[in-house]
Amino acid sequence: MHSFGTHFCEVRVDPEVGTVRVTRWVSVHAAGRILNAKTARSQIIGGSIFGIGAALMEETFRDPNLARYTNASLGEYHIPVNADIPNMTVEFIEEHDPYINAMGVKGIGEISMVGVAAAVANAVFHATGKRIRSLPITPDKVMNSLAV
Repeated sequence: MHSFGTHFCEVRVDPEVGTVRVTRWVSVHAAGRILNAKTARSQIIGGSIFGIGAALMEETFRDPNLARYTNASLGEYHIPVNADIPNMTVEFIEEHDPYINAMGVKGIGEISMVGVAAAVANAVFHATGKRIRSLPITPDKVMNSLAV
């Protein structure tokens, strides 16, 4: 009845400045009957990019006195651009589910982002041996974890 999926990634961590770059991405999903493989693949890629941004750079800051966002424009709010994202591989596992609906289709909107931050954080742990438990995983957090 539900879609299932997983994300895998490799990262490179620069130990001198703490930057994290995703260098390889693979997503595999079982989402019932895929009606349009191109749009389904694009949906998964878009959600994965959104998740990579959340994991590595997207962070809001609030003024404690006014409760307003201090980085409320795209000039100050960092999001991923093409140079931040590697070539992405997306695969679908064909499955037939006659009980979900007459067409056998399932949703993939949410599943495309769920687990992305965990995949990135686990790859950073694998690369550094240090677990960073708060998002986004910024260079200062990487450097602080490596200093311990």
